[in-house]
Amino acid sequence: MKLYDQIPLWLRAPRNILWLAVAVLLLAVIAVVSPVQLPVVLYTAALIALAAVIGYWLDRALFPYARPDSFLWRDWRKGTDEPEGDVDFPVADADYMAAYCTALLRRAVVVGCVVLGVAAGL
Repeated sequence: MKLYDQIPLWLRAPRNILWLAVAVLLLAVIAVVSPVQLPVVLYTAALIALAAVIGYWLDRALFPYARPDSFLWRDWRKGTDEPEGDVDFPVADADYMAAYCTALLRRAVVVGCVVLGVAAGL
């Protein structure tokens, strides 16, 4: 029997389940208090989600040879076979750790700036 099987189901729920419940509750409150604003909220959320996707693809287009997953030891899409408790996808070489971290931060900044730009335009 694995440790995973001994953990109760309510503890195995996704990490952001609480915030998902809060968001659904707030959406229900908006629907009750001001149903006219519900399409506006959904439209805004859709635009922000679209901006995140556009930011991701903009980063991929601007930096095609510096993708964060290019610094990993092996292709993450092929799955893992590491022992339990080991690193899933290690960075190929310790010398590349700074470049790997920079690529991760760069992608986060690009996506964040696009999302903020679209949100400021709303």
